[in-house]
Amino acid sequence: MATETKTKKDNAPTGEIQKLRIRVRAYEHKILDASVKQIIDTASRFDAKVVGPIPLPTEIKKYTVNRSTFIYKDAREQFEMRMHKRVIDILNPSGKVIEALTNLSLPSGVNIDVKMM
Repeated sequence: MATETKTKKDNAPTGEIQKLRIRVRAYEHKILDASVKQIIDTASRFDAKVVGPIPLPTEIKKYTVNRSTFIYKDAREQFEMRMHKRVIDILNPSGKVIEALTNLSLPSGVNIDVKMM
């Protein structure tokens, strides 16, 4: 008589917290703050625990351009573009929260990256 050995495999360990990390980027900080507030209001409407917004360092790109085309090399202008960033974590998101966030319409110029951790 052969004895069967049963092994128990858990696909999802118990006690592990699922997290939805949303990274929001924009050139204008007012539009960015309005978008973040809209995301937080949507998540809190479905009783999800929200951590953030956490401000990340502003990325500054500087460009130097000659004012003249041929001579006057010393006459230059500098321009810069500032990319403002925020991170929002939503702990244990339900299906309704994810669906509501995907149907959310945000202003143009706001870039969103969503990761499930």
